Amino acid sequence: MTELLYLKDHTLKEFEAKVTEVRDNKVILDQTAFYPTGGGQPHDTGMLTRSSDGQQFKVIEVKKEGPAVLHKLENQNGLRVGDTVKGTIDWERRYALMRMHTAAHLLCATVNKNTGGLITGHQLKPDETRIDFNLERFDRSQLQQFADEVNAAIATYAKIKTYWLPREEALALPGMVKLASVLPPQLKELRIVEIEGYDKQADGGTHVASLKELGKLVITRAENKGKANRRVYFKLET
Repeated sequence: MTELLYLKDHTLKEFEAKVTEVRDNKVILDQTAFYPTGGGQPHDTGMLTRSSDGQQFKVIEVKKEGPAVLHKLENQNGLRVGDTVKGTIDWERRYALMRMHTAAHLLCATVNKNTGGLITGHQLKPDETRIDFNLERFDRSQLQQFADEVNAAIATYAKIKTYWLPREEALALPGMVKLASVLPPQLKELRIVEIEGYDKQADGGTHVASLKELGKLVITRAENKGKANRRVYFKLET
């Protein structure tokens, strides 16, 4: 089992860990701050540095497998079970994804409030993000209204906080889940990401601490992707 340090501290850029398993070019650590692909958020990249000799191993992919997190290395080349390593996150990439993730929550809350639309798919990227909504009608004239509402919220510099709630208590809160799919039933406690005054969502990803960090949201394009499937792309400007 890998302890997920990013759930406790989104701003952790470096950490120490021990190698608990080696699988070809993949290693499992006892704890990690590397985010594994999931929930529409791409995996982190970065470096592992062996403490004994300073040898570096580039992390090119991270994914979750049961309770473990697999770190795929560009070249494993000698890491062994028991080695102590320092993990270093590619912070520029991670921070861009954190900003995008928080902005996506805010945009989804705005669309849901105005239309009732739920999220059917999304993909965060450092430079542009897409979100799919299950809307019967797609009024392009509304897009600027949504962007204006989001940017008005950003201007309040509202704080973002995370905490855990029992599953039943969390799902009883109005507007908690805006995903069209059901959360995995095995989760007895849900991690809540709250944008104070605007949104609460069950979410396992990484976020900024304040809306002040987002800059300006700009909707770049929109597409009809079939019956009741409307796709919106956006970016953030500093």
